[in-house]
Amino acid sequence: MSTRTPLIYTPKILDLFKNPRNLGKMEDATISSQAGSPACGDVITIYLKIDDSRIVDASFESYGCAANIAAASIITEMVKGKTLKEAWDITWEDVTKELGGLPSIKYHCSILAVGGLKRAIRKYFEEVAKIHPEWLPNDLSKEERQALEEEELIERIYRKYGMPP
Repeated sequence: MSTRTPLIYTPKILDLFKNPRNLGKMEDATISSQAGSPACGDVITIYLKIDDSRIVDASFESYGCAANIAAASIITEMVKGKTLKEAWDITWEDVTKELGGLPSIKYHCSILAVGGLKRAIRKYFEEVAKIHPEWLPNDLSKEERQALEEEELIERIYRKYGMPP
């Protein structure tokens, strides 16, 4: 029998896990991006439909734990109707707060959700709009860097222990 203490999730996280909003691949998405590591199973793909620099629809696919699914679900709700600038300004702390809190060991789930969102927005401007708005930083945002660091850390751990990617 395990002596581990189960993680305590808020009712909102449990609801979003059991009844995720906006789950599924969006076939007519303007842009999509992924964050996470297939090695550990926490992977989020964000799909955005953009019209006139405004997010008119958002969906996601997620492979991971309850917190990962809940974070991806809530961020798709948070961005609908927002301009790309407004969506860009969402932080992982905003996502965590919207979820009613997360166990600290699960903060990376909010980081991955926001990292995926920001990657999609950056990719939209690079590949679709082909402009660089002045508010979009040239360097990676904090969340983009954090998501990248999470991915690299997971890959290093798996390589260290000879586990398949």
